[in-house]
Amino acid sequence: MNFKRIGIGLGGIAGAALAVVGGALLYDVATRKAAQRKGDRAPDLAEDAPRPGPDDRAPDAFRPDPTAPVPATERDALAPATIPVSEPLDR
Repeated sequence: MNFKRIGIGLGGIAGAALAVVGGALLYDVATRKAAQRKGDRAPDLAEDAPRPGPDDRAPDAFRPDPTAPVPATERDALAPATIPVSEPLDR
């Protein structure tokens, strides 16, 4: 048996396997980056987008109506969350 030839053959097989795995990983990374680029842009969330100031308000259609009646079925959902307090909290 020629162990040198066997070693070279096994090394070649291992190298080919590493090349296939590396190529698959590169392909996966490239397709993920391409998929991220295809998404819709959100210019209002960009780093350089102007930030709203204290005088900027939402359009009237998006402001909540503070005088709107609350149905009895939803009053529990709007109640403040409370927990029983056994001891006063030290602050």
